[in-house]
Formats: sequence, structure tokens, C-alpha cells
Amino acid sequence: MKSKITQKLIGSLAAEAKAYRVHDTVQPGFFIRVLPSGHKSYMVTWGRNKNATLGRVGVLTLDQARTEAAQYLADAHAHGEPLAIAQGRKGSALPSLRDFIDDTYMPWFKAHHKGHEKTQHTLSNNFDPIMAQRLDAITGRDLEQIRTGWMQAGNKASTVNRKMGSISGVFSRAVEWEYIDTHPLAKLKQLKVDSKGVIRYLAADETKRLRDALDARQDEMRAERESANAWRTDRHKEPMPSLLELPFTDHLKPMVLVSLNTGMRRGELFDLKWSAVNFDTKTITAADLPTSHQGMQDTKGDEFTGRMLGAINSMLVEMMAAIARKDYEQRRERQAQGIEKAKAAGKYQGRPVDADLHKRVTELLSAGLGIRATARHANCSTTTVLRIRDLAST
Repeated sequence: MKSKITQKLIGSLAAEAKAYRVHDTVQPGFFIRVLPSGHKSYMVTWGRNKNATLGRVGVLTLDQARTEAAQYLADAHAHGEPLAIAQGRKGSALPSLRDFIDDTYMPWFKAHHKGHEKTQHTLSNNFDPIMAQRLDAITGRDLEQIRTGWMQAGNKASTVNRKMGSISGVFSRAVEWEYIDTHPLAKLKQLKVDSKGVIRYLAADETKRLRDALDARQDEMRAERESANAWRTDRHKEPMPSLLELPFTDHLKPMVLVSLNTGMRRGELFDLKWSAVNFDTKTITAADLPTSHQGMQDTKGDEFTGRMLGAINSMLVEMMAAIARKDYEQRRERQAQGIEKAKAAGKYQGRPVDADLHKRVTELLSAGLGIRATARHANCSTTTVLRIRDLAST
């Protein structure tokens, strides 16, 4: 949009969903930028993607902004770049922190970093006391006061350091691009963080709730599979493999149980392969476990060390086998109890028999077709054909 910029025009500019510019017809290169937040800034451009913020509307007058713009353009014509940019000139043209972030830093950050939304949120919501100040007016004391406020509000040291890291990046770019001479955080040290953290083990009730949640999840998956197979059987489709006889319905529960009982970390679990499990020697090799590193190396005739490592790895395999067996027995016991209760209540009827499918399979078998041919013509599995054949022979 191009128009003669006047005070009346500036007052009529309303915020829109996206930022937009109004270029002045009196002074080429001079324009006003209106942000979705409603903030308006005087700016000047002297080439493609070469812009500078002169000041905020209301802080800088229109005449002052035009004069600054004319000076920028004259310098750019004579030297290829405005002296205020080339020499880091201070003065009324130096932007506030908010203008610098909105107009200069974030466009650069978005072009070089994928996770810019989180950084922009941190900058927009944690540094209000200094946002209106000019870059050269912000001191380490200002930032220390902000940091102290966060700590008094209950923020952890790691959270405080992360927030300060976001604003530190802003000032680092301001120094690099010669907006300011010194970094205000240069003498402000990071807070000490306990790198070891706090080691906590699950309480007995927490362990029970976790195991119950895993069992409930598996029971739900088995019920959904049986329901799906009943639907497929009614439509003469081959059922999917049943999950009733499997100790685990997918990878989640065994991974959680192995982690709980061995202390293996997530990365070690994800990297674990069948080649690392030796059923003959009853050993398991996790590449990131100290015992496994030693077990894969030659013990140089140290019989004691070799036997100890072998015993540890054997214990892990035996533990996983015992856990799997216990889970299988508990599941079968709960299943039997559920069936007995359903029978007592008159609700258990078992899987409904597909009479049409039984009749069709029996006729095909009587006609002399083989098991596979019968399954193909009846559109069912060979297991179903064998089951119907056995029922018919009894």
C-alpha cells in the first residue's frame, strides 16, 4: 500500500490478522509497519531485505522519522549502507528490545531454527519490564531483577537458565550485528543446577497401579480383537490372529516390565535386538550396560569375572521369563473367573456359530476338495476348515 503518510493516516491504520506496510509517497523508502498486536513503527528500506526500524509511532514524531529516513538513504547511496548500521550508531534510531525482536531477530531466527514458536513464546511472556527500553539502555542489573522475580515465584534453576538463554541469544545477535557494543549478560553467571537430579523409585501402590493399567490395556486390546473377528466371521472374512493365547498383545508391557526389573533405560530397550539374547547360555547383552560391555570382551582368563557376568545376564533372562509366565497365568486365571461369572449370570454364550459357513465347508469337504481348496472357496482360513472337519467327525 502506498500513500502520503500523515498524522491522520497514522491514526486511521487498524491492526489486521497479518502485519502490513504503508509506504510513503513523499519520501521513497520510508514506510510504517503495523503489527497484528496494533504496534506501529517507522521504518526505512534501502534495498531488498535491507530494512531498519527508526522508532515506535508515538515515541518518534513523523518529522523526526522522515529526517532519519532521509539520512539513512543518503548514507546508503554514498556508502552502500547507512552509517548507523555500519558503525553501530546510537541515538533515536536505535530500536527498543520489542522492535528489535519483532523486526530483526525473529525473522532471522525463524529462517534458521525450526522450533521458533517456543522461543517466541518465551520472549513475549517473560520480559515485559524491559521490552520498551532501547537496546543500549538494558543492563545486567535489569536482567538480574527479572531473574530474581522468577526464582521468588518458584521457578527452578533449570527453568530460569532456559529463559535467560532465550534472551541471551537476542543480545548475542545484537552485539554481532553491531546494534550494541557489550552483552548485558556478560557478567551474569548461570544458576547452578544439580546435574545428578533426584533418584526416586516407584512405591508399592504405584507399581501396582502401573501393572493394573498395563493389564487393563491388554485386556481391552484382546476384547477389541475378538469383537473384530466376530464381525469378520459374520461377513465370511478371514479372522485376524487371536490375542487370547498370547502373553503380550504388543511391545509396551514387556518393555515396561523389563525396564522396571532390570533398570534398563529407554534407549537401551529400543536398541535391544534378538541377536543380543542367547537362549543357549541364557544371557542378554545390552550395549549400554557396563556388565554387557565387559561380558562382550575377553576376560583374559579371569574365571571369576566371567562366571559373575554370566550369572548376572542369566538372572536377567530368567527374570523376564518368570515375569512373562506369571503374567500369562494371571491373565488366564482372570479370564476363567470372568467366564464363570458370566455363566452364572446366564450371559456367557461363547462365540456364535456361523451355520452357513459350517454347511458350506462340510459340503466342499464331502465333494472331495482338500483343506486349502475348501478354505479358498469358502473364503475362510485353513484353521477354520480343520475345526469344522473335526466337529463334524465327532
